[in-house]
Amino acid sequence: MYFATMKYTAIFFMLAFWGCKPSSNHPMGVQEVTIHKLIDQWHWDAANADLDAYIGFMDSACIYVGTDATEKWSKDEFSEFCKPYFDKKKTWDFKSHDRTINISSDQNTAWFYEILQTHMGTCRGSGTLEYKNNQWKLQQYILSLAIPNEDMNEVKQVVRNKDSIFQSYYFKK
Repeated sequence: MYFATMKYTAIFFMLAFWGCKPSSNHPMGVQEVTIHKLIDQWHWDAANADLDAYIGFMDSACIYVGTDATEKWSKDEFSEFCKPYFDKKKTWDFKSHDRTINISSDQNTAWFYEILQTHMGTCRGSGTLEYKNNQWKLQQYILSLAIPNEDMNEVKQVVRNKDSIFQSYYFKK
């Protein structure tokens, strides 16, 4: 009986902290564990096409920066972009494999970066959260492709070929 209880206790703790990885060799605090769970839930909400929960985690002033140079959305713009995908249940499923969280000394601001496995391949996400009104809200999220150094010359050529589009978008006369 003792070993059965220990087995279930161990399983409980493994499930409770699934995906939570310390940012260094120090044990995670309550805030770090909470933030890990919130970000994991946010990714889960996207994968499961729960637009209200997904967008609800974002602060009203949140900015989402996508992988394309033209993708810088307010919360409302990003919600509008997401809606057709969520309506069709054709969303994205980002799995975090490594995440580092830092929290300010006043415990009201957190910033993080993570390595993600996505439909695009390996990506990096980074963001900031603010604790206000007794809850953490996403203030900014930036998604970028993780490009292997040995493939950078090919990627640079693609970007150079598209620079005229970028420049016409950002540097209109």
